[in-house]
Amino acid sequence: MASEIVLIGRSNVGKSTLFRLLTGKRVRVGRRPGVTVGPARALAGAVTYVDMPGYGYMKGAERGVQEGTKDFIVRYLEEKADEILLAVQVIDAASFIEIADRWEGRGEIPLEVELFEFLTDLDLAVAVAANKMDKVEDRDATLDAIGERLGMLPPWRQWRDRIAPISAKGGEIGPLKEIIKSSLQDRSAGGPPKRR
Repeated sequence: MASEIVLIGRSNVGKSTLFRLLTGKRVRVGRRPGVTVGPARALAGAVTYVDMPGYGYMKGAERGVQEGTKDFIVRYLEEKADEILLAVQVIDAASFIEIADRWEGRGEIPLEVELFEFLTDLDLAVAVAANKMDKVEDRDATLDAIGERLGMLPPWRQWRDRIAPISAKGGEIGPLKEIIKSSLQDRSAGGPPKRR
């Protein structure tokens, strides 16, 4: 039976803060990318939360370390896919569009989009935790644009089972808790996790 909820995302998007809020377990957090260097695990009820290291740019880390982290994450997700109840892709909602535009301007697929597609290709249930919403001026327009970049047509509100606007630093994670609760209910009902 699927028993893991995995938090994954770019470095410095608030995964470890969110992990602490969901589990009560303190993990090292910091202002610089790459503080989480290995997965942290915590049992909460009948599910294990896993805080994966951040991928992408890590200030001060050699390119080989960055690539090794990415390879580790890919291997973990591929090998543990059957055990993962829900993959929570944490993004920085305040900078997501700007970063995606920059990548697309270079003719590259943004890391966040690539990860989302990879998770769905693994047939995992995926929730997008749009973090740092307290720094977003136009909430609906931002969430519509994020959803659209990830292949979900606007309005974003029709995707409440997949997009959770949160502010982990402010402790405002109710929409994500609702998605997690729904995933746990699906599991309790005996069916496979619904692909979100």
